[in-house]
Amino acid sequence: MSGTEDLLVDADRLAAELDSADPPTLLDVRWRLTGPPGRDDYTAGHLPGAVFVDLDTDLCGPPGAAGRHPLPDPAALQAALRAAGVRSGHPVVVYDGGDGMSAARAWWTLRWAGHTAVRLLHGGWPAWVAAGLPTSTEAPTPPAGDVEVRPGALPVLDAADAARLAAADDGVLVDVRAAARYRGETEPIDPVAGHVPGAVNLPAPDYVAEGRFPAADVLRQRFAAAGVLDGRPVGAYCGSGVTAAQAVLALHMAGRPDAALYVGSWSNWVADPSRPVATGEQPAGSAPSA
Repeated sequence: MSGTEDLLVDADRLAAELDSADPPTLLDVRWRLTGPPGRDDYTAGHLPGAVFVDLDTDLCGPPGAAGRHPLPDPAALQAALRAAGVRSGHPVVVYDGGDGMSAARAWWTLRWAGHTAVRLLHGGWPAWVAAGLPTSTEAPTPPAGDVEVRPGALPVLDAADAARLAAADDGVLVDVRAAARYRGETEPIDPVAGHVPGAVNLPAPDYVAEGRFPAADVLRQRFAAAGVLDGRPVGAYCGSGVTAAQAVLALHMAGRPDAALYVGSWSNWVADPSRPVATGEQPAGSAPSA
């Protein structure tokens, strides 16, 4: 897939597609880092025909040394997607509560699993409601899907890969957490503060605002200001691979489908106390955040 139209869909267009003879499979992946569970939101109201899929238990593996949101077991992911009605080659649309983060991680996971026909509802649930489109409290039971999970369709970094990329003269590892977390001034979640040595900081609000992405040329400019240049390998990380998946989506929009996700992110990096930790401002010679 290439082009924004293959990555995002607006509410009015999605409504027309859902009213067609062959609508896309619709996945509600609302989620909050600190709770309450997204299923509560789904039960209160969702897009008609949407099936709830849990980010923590369906789309990720159990938390541990691999990170707070590690890669899922392929067989478990396949079972969860089939239960949600995902069919091989059939379009899927994912949406969340509006910030675009859990939906982006769902988008990334399906793409990583080899299912290319997946888009994100731009603006999520709030955009749908604001458009005055119908909602439902009925939880459908879709026919079982037949999707086959084939891991590895999108590039993934582990800790060693991330370290090499951050240290490479011709590569860039982007840390998309808030600047204070990058600098090591605060760490509200993980046990160690700081960043991967050599990584550059581009906080998520610099390229996405309240789940809304700017135009592709604007994204290219903002990533270029952080050192993401044509032909230069790029990877992204955050706290646990959710916000960074949104960065990978933005990089796809900016024409970088080769962008890699460090899935374990900071929560994996600090699980090994032998890994070095940097604090303070941007590395010497790196471009500042846009």
